[in-house]
Amino acid sequence: MRTMVAALALMASGWVAAPANAFIDTVPPFKGNDTGGIISYNLVGQADIKAMAVNHCASYGKVVKPLAVQANYGGYISFACVWVPPGGYDRPLRARY
Repeated sequence: MRTMVAALALMASGWVAAPANAFIDTVPPFKGNDTGGIISYNLVGQADIKAMAVNHCASYGKVVKPLAVQANYGGYISFACVWVPPGGYDRPLRARY
């Protein structure tokens, strides 16, 4: 009984949950998968974001379709990776830096 009370007191004080919440709010500036991704708007003046999206989608054999832009601090640029449309090029090309 004493161990259960001690465990409940420890959980109620927040010591058990504190390390788990340390990295919940961190998001990388560029994140994506085979269906698309997001790029932090803070990279607009620092990197070629269009080339980043093109290279990301080309690695999956797809092309970029821009979706939305949140042009404010903390905003994101979202894009989708879609298959090459019929009548288009045979394969997606990579961007050169």
